[in-house]
Amino acid sequence: MANAAPVVALKPKGGDTEKITINLGPVDLGQIDLLVEEGFYSNRTDLIRTAIRNQLSVHAKAIEETATRRQLVLGLQQFTKQDLEAALRANERLAIRVLGLASIAPDVTPELAEATIESVVVLGAFHAPAAVKAALAGRIR
Repeated sequence: MANAAPVVALKPKGGDTEKITINLGPVDLGQIDLLVEEGFYSNRTDLIRTAIRNQLSVHAKAIEETATRRQLVLGLQQFTKQDLEAALRANERLAIRVLGLASIAPDVTPELAEATIESVVVLGAFHAPAAVKAALAGRIR
């Protein structure tokens, strides 16, 4: 099993984020609003993002060790039609294992994906055409 696609370091920019929803109690939310009103943070999202980054920093060593042990690519991994066609010619099946963002190009057909991708494990975000995701549904964990 090979992973031939290039690996790119992932640093989120304004448009490179995923939306999540969290539930907070009214007291926690009120405390966040107080800190925002007092100017400690520009808005609720700023505080929550800062808190998450601080916790990720605290656990950075554990994340790195676990990602290495689980053989996860850290960052952004893109798979183009050419990458998958090359894997097909080489008779290789890809095991996609990413901590960050895995992306399959819009011009990849479901048939090409089925023929070349053995499994998909993504902790983060997986972007692919809907038809490709449907074709790989049984292989995505």
